Amino acid sequence: MADPLTDTLALTEAHCQVSRGYEGIGAWALRYPASQRLKFTALVEGSCWIDFDDFGPRIELTAGDVVLFDGRHEFVKGNSDQVPVEDAVAAFRATDGPIARFGTGVGPKVVGIGGHVSLNRTGEELLLKALPPVIHLRSSDERAATFRWLLERLLREASTGELGASLAADDLAHLLFVEALRACLTEADALPVGWLRAIADERIAPALRLMHDEPGRAWQLEVLARAAAMSRTTFAERFRSVAGVPPLTYLLNWRMRLAERALRDDDTSLSALAHSLGYTSDSAFSNAFKRVNGIAPRRYREAARAVSSA
Repeated sequence: MADPLTDTLALTEAHCQVSRGYEGIGAWALRYPASQRLKFTALVEGSCWIDFDDFGPRIELTAGDVVLFDGRHEFVKGNSDQVPVEDAVAAFRATDGPIARFGTGVGPKVVGIGGHVSLNRTGEELLLKALPPVIHLRSSDERAATFRWLLERLLREASTGELGASLAADDLAHLLFVEALRACLTEADALPVGWLRAIADERIAPALRLMHDEPGRAWQLEVLARAAAMSRTTFAERFRSVAGVPPLTYLLNWRMRLAERALRDDDTSLSALAHSLGYTSDSAFSNAFKRVNGIAPRRYREAARAVSSA
């Protein structure tokens, strides 16, 4: 059976990239600009806090904690309110090497690492809407041992000169990202209504897997409800409450995401693509695609190819 999380992340082309590690000794506070990218910061040693300017309380971090956030807000990270807040970009540029160092130089040591997740347009629409603005994964989480191992290994790879270190660091960051999403799925009630919350819902999971496994099949509501061991009405209400859309609308949107990827990356004819997604004619597929995306599939393909070749 299909794995909806793997399927969806494959469509987003999510790629994690590690930035420099950092070491703060003594008192320090740095202001980071909004990056407009999905970001993560992880603490390997010591303790500090993060303040987002325009929402939420201060987040206290201890070793092993990970924070995943959407990058739309400026924030201050530090361990003291008694020192001037410095510019993070300038502080990182002031030192060479894989580890940036700052602080007053006397006092406790804080070691951490960060990075961002690159997403395609589909990924930005799917993932950024599905996640809360900020997710704090604590070292006390049941996955703490896995997180701690990943963090320590990630810092090692990011700070070593060994061959293949950059590739290893990026792969570890990707795994850290997946582990973070898995942890989010265990707290489904805290997630916004959408596809990620739907994936986490065990009651509708059997129906989701069927749609992902055979997206081109002419699924009927009764069949999906039976797979979820619910009545037609109960299933429809449950699905809408967690996914935000009715089951067959979810199926339509998933088909269109698959179509977008094929139009961008493959040379499959429109007729073959339409047939693989369950449409009996090119015109039915084109009308559905245009209704969802506001552009005909042929023009979408031309525009996507033009961007990739620019």
